[in-house]
Amino acid sequence: MSSRTTYNELLEAGAHFGHLKRKWNPAMAPYIFMEKNGIHLIDLNKTLTKVEEAAAALKQIAKSGKKIMFVATKKQAKEVLAEKIPTINMPFVAERWPGGMLTNFQTIRKTIKKMSTIDKMLGDQTFTSISKKEKLTITREREKLQKVFGSIADMTRLPSALFIIDITKEHIAVAEAKRLNIPTFAIVDTNSNPKLVDYAIPANDDATKSIALIVEVMVKAIAEGLAERKTDKDASDKDEETEGTEAKDEKGDKNAERKGGAGVRKRK
Repeated sequence: MSSRTTYNELLEAGAHFGHLKRKWNPAMAPYIFMEKNGIHLIDLNKTLTKVEEAAAALKQIAKSGKKIMFVATKKQAKEVLAEKIPTINMPFVAERWPGGMLTNFQTIRKTIKKMSTIDKMLGDQTFTSISKKEKLTITREREKLQKVFGSIADMTRLPSALFIIDITKEHIAVAEAKRLNIPTFAIVDTNSNPKLVDYAIPANDDATKSIALIVEVMVKAIAEGLAERKTDKDASDKDEETEGTEAKDEKGDKNAERKGGAGVRKRK
């Protein structure tokens, strides 16, 4: 059993509720426990196993210093991402997925840089000299860019992994990641194909409680990875400092020995 969450926590969050039987994807059959009142119920024991596998993998990615992008534009997940992801300083997309976000990343970067240009303009004295209509147009454009790209403004390179909520809705993100061989993690409901992603977590991807619980587990795992990375870096810096001090002391000892030897030869 996973130590990161429990069967009862998943049960209370409603993670076991799937879609109507008529909407199911046959590829999800291994993760379906039973059908009740026309609704498929997910096997939470398998969910626990997959949660642990995904969390362990994300922890290692974070520990290596790489970025993980979270993607969820559905209403039930937007606030969850906006609340939890900034705590680990990872990029996320919660408004809409711009086509080419990954496959045409350089163009996306140019759009993001436009925000910085506008910010400089807003702080420049020339901004006060333009007309009220022009000011309004520029301000609205800045707000629009912030809404879509604000959460990825600090991302200077492609992410090393994607965590997606609802792969059916976010199929473009899944396809772009697959094209670029970027590992994908996802909460996968009974109406989706788990084979489309590398790490599928079978669970309800419509209930806010279910989404929040699983995202929280992933966030904690990533935080652990970041903390271990910092600890290792601090230890490495300390070792280098110690080695430098020892090398300096050793050099000083050798210089002292040479000076002492020279004095003896001079007296002779």
